[in-house]
Amino acid sequence: MQNLLHNLNPEQLAAVTLPSQSALILAGAGSGKTRVLTTRIAWLIQTGQVSPSGILAVTFTNKASKEMMARLSAMLPINTRGMWIGTFHGLCNRLLRAHYRDAGLPQTFQILDSQDQLSMIKRMLKTLNVDDEKYPPKNVMYFINGAKDQGLRAQAVEAYDDYNRKLVELYDIYDGQCQREGVVDFAELLLRSYELLSRNQPLREHYQARFRHVLVDEFQDTNDLQYKWLKLMSGQGRENGAAVFAVGDDDQSIYAFRGANVGNMGAFEREFAVQNLIKLEQNYRSHGHILDSANTLIANNSKRLGKNLRTDAGHGEPVRIYEASSDLQEAQWIIEESKSLIAEGAARNEIAVLYRSNAQSRVIEHALFSAGIPYHVYGGQRYFQRAEVKHAIAYLQLMDNPHNDSAFLRVVNFPTRGIGARALEQLQDAAQQHRISLYAAVPYVAGKAGSTLNGFVRLIEGARFESQHLPLAEMVQVVLDASTLLTHYQNEKEGADRIENLEQLVSAATLFVSEEGFGRDAPAFLGPKAQAAGSAIVSGDGIEIVDADAPLATVMSPLSAFLSHASLEAGDNQAQAGQDALQLMTVHASKGLEFDAVFITGLEEGLFPHENSALAEGGVEEERRLMYVAITRARQRLYMCFAQTRMLHGQTRYHLRSRFFDELPEAALKWLSPKIAHHWSAAQKSAWDDVPEAGANHNKVARQIGHKDIGWRIGESVAHQKFGEGVIVDIEGGGGNARAHINFGRHGMKLLDLGVAKLEKLG
Repeated sequence: MQNLLHNLNPEQLAAVTLPSQSALILAGAGSGKTRVLTTRIAWLIQTGQVSPSGILAVTFTNKASKEMMARLSAMLPINTRGMWIGTFHGLCNRLLRAHYRDAGLPQTFQILDSQDQLSMIKRMLKTLNVDDEKYPPKNVMYFINGAKDQGLRAQAVEAYDDYNRKLVELYDIYDGQCQREGVVDFAELLLRSYELLSRNQPLREHYQARFRHVLVDEFQDTNDLQYKWLKLMSGQGRENGAAVFAVGDDDQSIYAFRGANVGNMGAFEREFAVQNLIKLEQNYRSHGHILDSANTLIANNSKRLGKNLRTDAGHGEPVRIYEASSDLQEAQWIIEESKSLIAEGAARNEIAVLYRSNAQSRVIEHALFSAGIPYHVYGGQRYFQRAEVKHAIAYLQLMDNPHNDSAFLRVVNFPTRGIGARALEQLQDAAQQHRISLYAAVPYVAGKAGSTLNGFVRLIEGARFESQHLPLAEMVQVVLDASTLLTHYQNEKEGADRIENLEQLVSAATLFVSEEGFGRDAPAFLGPKAQAAGSAIVSGDGIEIVDADAPLATVMSPLSAFLSHASLEAGDNQAQAGQDALQLMTVHASKGLEFDAVFITGLEEGLFPHENSALAEGGVEEERRLMYVAITRARQRLYMCFAQTRMLHGQTRYHLRSRFFDELPEAALKWLSPKIAHHWSAAQKSAWDDVPEAGANHNKVARQIGHKDIGWRIGESVAHQKFGEGVIVDIEGGGGNARAHINFGRHGMKLLDLGVAKLEKLG
């Protein structure tokens, strides 16, 4: 046990060895939270307080869960394969596979990744003759997922106007279509699991009794439904409920746009009667000046649980700040500084360039390309998202569940086999008329169209027959050959890479069955072994409860499990590491990563903080948390830069430097260019923060901050013929030379001459 706890600092040790009660661990950036979580699990098991099967550990990325299991295996002589450690989506998938009947799902239900979900919604809108300009498919998808993330079915969503009523109707139709095809989207995995546990008391009590310790990583990123799910699984409010060990950092809550609710941390503290709150403030990543900048900046946020990062590594290099005349000059400066770092011995993949918006990367990429510096852009397509791989996966999905209409439509005429739009139209009409899947409707289509469609069905059935007793890897090879995908790409100009990706699918299948314990030679279609050797329990109400220790191999066939794995991997939001090249990414994508040197670019009002933040409640505080995340990615060197002019969306924009510069400690900074004179005053910041109120209520009295002689005031709402409505956030000069910085929302910040611009006062 001593070996397990050695090298933990006092706060980490206190967290790891807490008594069996719910606790909240405020884990600052670089404070070793993964180590604390993993060691806590190992300590609970080693001291006999819980068996491996009594642990439920929830992470937000597959990478994090794999790392946790690898560390556990190194710490203790246990088999982690059967443990319930995974992402919310992965664990919910496991729960639903074990109890598919009670959840109202087919045994071979399949998971739609976001691309498949969007395709399905497009198909639905077309079938219903819905105007996709008035109801864009992506907006419909966001509406559906947003409702599910709140735990609401269509019937429970408030329809407050005709437009919203139509969205609710589409949500209901979409749900029915998913049920008919035997597919679920990511949000459905969680909602269906929550509904299952809510209504099924014996099942709920079984899991509550089994999981005595629930550990949650990145708690600040949980949405409302995830928090409700955790409360159900842990038996919150019950006298003998599980001890929940929640680890998070409210200062790094940056996913509100995905539905994350940082307020869950405060709610958890209240509702679980948390007596143990431990702050991990010792940082093992960054030097002092970097941490001082992060601490001073985030202190400007009002709703914090509060902590202060510290380090024993010394002050280190000051934070370097550069003002460029344009975005082109900014990019060139990044090139020169990067070259200097590389000349000093820095590895290229230890240098990161962060930006608030993807649109900023174009100029930087062009400069890097021109300079001959290799770079890697995060956020590129994952393996299972690549078109050729998704085609192969679609064929495999039809082998497993032929009623998946999304998979059917993806490959029915790919590679082309003479099935035109008219044939598919006839098929869809038949499917709609008989309320069956497209696959099942093929016999109802006559003539040449029916003949070609039958040819496709024979292809699927033939491949299924040929591979019915084959292991998964060999089955994948049969599908690649029978589908003629390999032949198709041989004739493409850039087909070599696609063929390589397809052939890699065989390797992926081989590795998967090995890792999940199926056995290399297990037939791909081998049915689940859920009834093996006492693995099932029957409750007093006659409800079958599968053993929570059961690994994937006991509840799914290798093919079904592999398809679920592919969908979950495609939807994972964890960035992937690049080759030995400069790393370019958005600040959102950088979370969880660290680099020796970091450039934070585009630090201008309207860009970072983003102009949209002015229109959302708490938006500026979220932007500040995002800036905090950006700062704390750096270990040794931190650079910040901004430009006086920037070309975005075809327009040259003139921006003020970001207010965040005035929230950094001067002692930690080194200005590489003359510091501009303008400072954001408290009143000016307040004027910006009040944009939502000003937009909603034009009669609000604007703050009077000088400039009475020119008739305009900071905080005043105005309208411009070209740019629309905006808010004055700064005024410079006086008399006939006065100019105003005005935030026009989506048009950005504009500097206008008040004597020339034809502005209209609002309210």
